[in-house]
Amino acid sequence: MGTLARRSSYGYSKLDKEDPEEVMHRRAQFLIYKALQQADSPRRRPSLLRLRLCRLKIKIGKKLKKLRKGMLLSISAARVRVYEQVTGQWKRLFGDGEAIAS
Repeated sequence: MGTLARRSSYGYSKLDKEDPEEVMHRRAQFLIYKALQQADSPRRRPSLLRLRLCRLKIKIGKKLKKLRKGMLLSISAARVRVYEQVTGQWKRLFGDGEAIAS
């Protein structure tokens, strides 16, 4: 019995519900405080060096993308040329598909 009484003393107590207007007022005060805090903090302009680096990264990325596309096109064109050479050699070797007379 003693343990049951002790458990109930550690249980959660029921809280009174807050007034909805009071909750809204506290939330509005918090938002006003945050807005004033942001307005007081000095805004840093991004450094020119950082801007130049970002632009340079974009330029490099575009050039790499262009280079990659060009390489893919040249590789596929080379593959077609090799395929044509191999088929031409086979045609010469096997005589354009003519049957071999025995």
